[in-house]
Amino acid sequence: MYDSILTTKLGKVIGWAQKNALWPATFGLACCAIEMMAMANSRWDAARFGAEVFRASPRQADLMIVSGRVSQKMAPVLKLIYDQMPEPKWVMAMGACSSCGGIFNNYAIVQGVDRVVPVDVYVPGCPPGPEALIYGIIKLQEKIMNEAGTPRSRKKVA
Repeated sequence: MYDSILTTKLGKVIGWAQKNALWPATFGLACCAIEMMAMANSRWDAARFGAEVFRASPRQADLMIVSGRVSQKMAPVLKLIYDQMPEPKWVMAMGACSSCGGIFNNYAIVQGVDRVVPVDVYVPGCPPGPEALIYGIIKLQEKIMNEAGTPRSRKKVA
């Protein structure tokens, strides 16, 4: 009985620490990347939510923000970068293009990044503004706290 109480409390502390120290890896492929950069400036100040330091290396990041369309040739690179990220890791699909292919309904564009990597949060818009991206980060933080202390099972993607 005492083990479960201790584990539950420790899980909540770990969840609190993870949600307040998100280190995003940028994967900006199109115009949504400009809005992602704007989110980090002083007007919207993503530092309040613990997501201020964008990492250039996937080995130092735990959140991948995919912004823009993903071509068929870029999909293996996206999967490789995702595989290089340490656990626990989360993925946010930013904008219509990364969520469902956007206006590019053809053979060269992946119709949703969730066909390549598992996505935790979708941020709608074309392009979504910094406010929407910050709202997506808040929703991801809520998801992290709700999953704290439980083993994560990721769905397998192609």
